[in-house]
Amino acid sequence: MDASHSLWMFFLLTLGIIVLPGMDMAYVAGHALQSGWRGGLLALAGIVAGGVVHVLLNLSGLAALLMLLPGAFALMLVAGSLYLGWIGWQMLRSAWMVAAPAGAPPAAAVKAQAQAPGRVFFSGMANCLLNPKAYAFMLAVFPAFLRSPERAPLAQALWLTLIIAANQIVVYGAVLLASLGALRGQRAGGGAATQRWLAGGVGALLMGMAAATLAQLR
Repeated sequence: MDASHSLWMFFLLTLGIIVLPGMDMAYVAGHALQSGWRGGLLALAGIVAGGVVHVLLNLSGLAALLMLLPGAFALMLVAGSLYLGWIGWQMLRSAWMVAAPAGAPPAAAVKAQAQAPGRVFFSGMANCLLNPKAYAFMLAVFPAFLRSPERAPLAQALWLTLIIAANQIVVYGAVLLASLGALRGQRAGGGAATQRWLAGGVGALLMGMAAATLAQLR
């Protein structure tokens, strides 16, 4: 297969996977609604970093080992689901259980619970790394595009990593912009309650996705 054609095929495949609604998309939206530009960008950066680590795990063979070990994949599903549910609960809790300080702007109730920058970033990375669908994709698709007649494996791996990161930035960046647009719209109308509904809704969605994943293990 021609290398340039294989890169375009890999681009389309990864774009098709990333554009599907999932835990990474909800994570970016939730932090954008809670903390604005800063929280959304930190969440996005963490997820992109997680994608890079996925590539490194795949190249090292650790990802394949995890899939082959008895019960390892199921354990990873449980860990990822529990962590996803915890993130959703934190978003839901911060949206509904915090009252704004006296005399504070209406949006202060949600912004008061903004997480530390490092925590948002590393939680975004963990959110990506604990996604079992990403491991399945990397094991099933990534190796098929790693060999190229025109480039060394390391150079090809770099191109594939850049394509993954670019797709993540474009797709989740669009989610970030849409979330910020919704946030600006409700702030213009003075809708602090709407902001809490949006952030809480994303948290509930994450908890629902975690529950659905755990239910599939039965």
